[in-house]
Parts: sequence; structure tokens; C-alpha cells
Amino acid sequence: MQTRSYVSALILWSSPFLIVFTILLSVLYGAKNIEISTINDALLHFDSGNVDHQIIVHSRIPRVIGALLIGAFLAISGALMQGMTRNYLASPSIMGVTDGSAFAITLCMILIPNSSSMDMIMFSFIGSALSIVIVFGLASLLPGGLSPVRMAILGTIIGTFLSSISAALSTYFQVSQNISFWYNARMHQMDPGLIKLAIPFAIVGIGMAILLSKSISVLSLGEEIAVNLGQKTTFIKFAATLSVVILTGISVALAGKIGFVGLIIPHIVRFLTGLDYRWIIPCSGIIGGIFLALCDVLSRFLNHPFEMPIGVVTSILGVPFFLYLIRTRGGGKRE
Repeated sequence: MQTRSYVSALILWSSPFLIVFTILLSVLYGAKNIEISTINDALLHFDSGNVDHQIIVHSRIPRVIGALLIGAFLAISGALMQGMTRNYLASPSIMGVTDGSAFAITLCMILIPNSSSMDMIMFSFIGSALSIVIVFGLASLLPGGLSPVRMAILGTIIGTFLSSISAALSTYFQVSQNISFWYNARMHQMDPGLIKLAIPFAIVGIGMAILLSKSISVLSLGEEIAVNLGQKTTFIKFAATLSVVILTGISVALAGKIGFVGLIIPHIVRFLTGLDYRWIIPCSGIIGGIFLALCDVLSRFLNHPFEMPIGVVTSILGVPFFLYLIRTRGGGKRE
């Protein structure tokens, strides 16, 4: 137990160095490799006429910052979902939350052709909330619907249905080219203005997650135990769900659908740090951000000189991990 506390502390203390290294790696390598001296010049003596400076400041730096933030948001969301439901298969992508956000963004583009970035974020929030309500509502009505595997199946079905409706609507209203970004996330199209706009919401979502971390630790032991210990389980679940809606909604608004980060990272972090969500949530944010940023770097070389959508990279890693969980745990809840 004490060893895991040391590991948790090590992750937190080393995070600034790991993040700086990841940023440097992401800025250096791509379709065009850039020298460290050029990065220094671009940051200290920016020249708008220098193509390399333009790439560094307007493309690669926003890109890696976006990847770090999105990875953190999705990993924290997955940790919250797994903790409050005691479901090892819970994550924003498996439960259809990201599909709900992308569906809502499709409606936004159709209903508000000249929609602003704030409109996108608001619709993304609504879509996240809607999909959570549908999945958990249907699961509660079906016999055994709240079991992990059945919830995963139900979330996949709802997510696929929403994706299909989105595809049909985008084709009919001729916005399929615009909406393809949200279904085939490409980090090189990261909007710096949207990142700035999303920061206040991110602070609220992450702040809520950290404040709830102790309660989630108790809730993860079982609802009956949590009630006996005086926890207001309904309020905790509502607040945690709200945090998931905010963080997932921002992630989809920034870069579209990216799967499996919220599934993989919390499991890795629990293995390293133990079952205390006061450690799991911040460590998930750190490792999740670094993981997605490194996946983004990898996506630039798998089909060089062309870039592969980052969702493909996370799926290559995530699908075997998902199957491993089903085989080893049977999708069962923690006892």
C-alpha cells in the first residue's frame, strides 16, 4: 500500500518533466522534422514569414496542448464512470457518450449553419448528457441491464444508432464533409481559440472530479457500504455524471470522437496507484494526456508521409485491451 503511494507521488512529481518531454517530442517530429534551435527561435523571436515558425506556433503547439488536455479529460471521465458504477468496462466511448456529443454537434451544424464555437460546446454537452440518460435509463428498465457487459453492449448499440442517424442527417443536409472531422478525429485541425474557450469548463469539470474523488473511493466499494458510511450517493452520482458530461463534451468539441482512452488509462493507473480515487483521478489525467499526445506522434509515422486519424491508433491499442478485460474479468463488477 505504501509502495503504491510512492508510485502515485512519483507520477505527480515527475509529471512536469514528462509533459515537457512529450511536448518537445510532438513539436520536433512530424511530416517535417524540426530542429530544437528552430523551436527556440520560434518561441523567442517569432517570424511570421518563416514557415517553420508558423508550423510550430500555429499548428504543433496547439496540437500537443489539445492532445494533452483531451487525453486528460477522457481518462478522468473514464475513471469517474468506472468508480461510480463499479464497472470495469465503463468509459465515454464504450457507453456511447462520445457518440451522443458528435450527434448533437451534427444537429448544431444543421440547425445553426453559422454556429459559433460556444454553440458547438453547448450542443456537445447536451449530447453527452442525452446519451448517458438514454443508456442508463434503458439499462435500468431491462432485466440485468446494469451488468457491465450488458451495459457495454447497450452503450455500443446506442452509440452506433446515434452515429448512423448523424451520418444520414449529414448526408441529407449536405454537411457530411464538415461533420467528418468529428467522426475521424485529426489533431492537426486543432483550433487554438476553441482550446482557450474550453479552459474554464475544463477547470470546473476537473475541479468537480477532484472534489468528488474521496466520495468516489467510498462509492466504488459498493452503494450499500457508501450509504452506511453516510454518503449521499444520489448527489455524488449526479455530480460525477455532470463532470463526465462536461469533460467528454469538451473533448468531442475540440477534436471529435476518440475511443478507448477512458477505458485503458484508469486500469493502468489503478494497477500502479491502488484503489484510492484521490490518487487515481489526478494520475489518470496526467497519464491520459501523455498517452494521447504520444499516440498522436505515433499517428504521424504509421502511414508516413500521410497522417493516420488518432482514433485508429487508440483503437489498435484499445480493442485488444477491451477483449482482455472481458476474458479475464468477465466484465464483472469489483467485489
